[in-house]
Amino acid sequence: MKTAVPCYYHLDVEVSPERVGQVSRILAAHLRYWDLENLVVPVCHGAELLLHAIDEHASDKDTSIEMWWNGQHLITAVGGGDRDLRPDQDLRACLADIAAMSDGWGCCAPDGGAKIIWFSQRARAGERVPLVPTAPAPSLSQGLRVPRELPVLALAAPATAVDGVLEGAR
Repeated sequence: MKTAVPCYYHLDVEVSPERVGQVSRILAAHLRYWDLENLVVPVCHGAELLLHAIDEHASDKDTSIEMWWNGQHLITAVGGGDRDLRPDQDLRACLADIAAMSDGWGCCAPDGGAKIIWFSQRARAGERVPLVPTAPAPSLSQGLRVPRELPVLALAAPATAVDGVLEGAR
């Protein structure tokens, strides 16, 4: 079994309505790079919910987004510097959606007064979807013989001319 390599990504952004889609595409690109295609939709949806809520309720729009992949869980954290933002009142609907779609979530306030909301998605390293395209399957019902499968003597037989046509070329 392939062992998972821990991954980390950090993005600082000033939240605005047009930036929400950009951030979602950036997060999706990193998840695809980490071969976590199956987590793109829930993680991007959760991040979009939080960014829209921060855009609507927070006075300080400077936000940090972090993702950690440890081989089993992807943890996404969105932190803002607004001390007045109250997750229990301002973000209640958003947090209910986050709780419904994630395997775990939480909110904390470090010493600086910022609020950090995180959620996790579970995925095993064996469930990672590779981005390598599959080889096309042959569509012929009968396989053709490759020249290398013919004996060397048949390929090296001397050609003789019969009525101006090479006999070996028939």
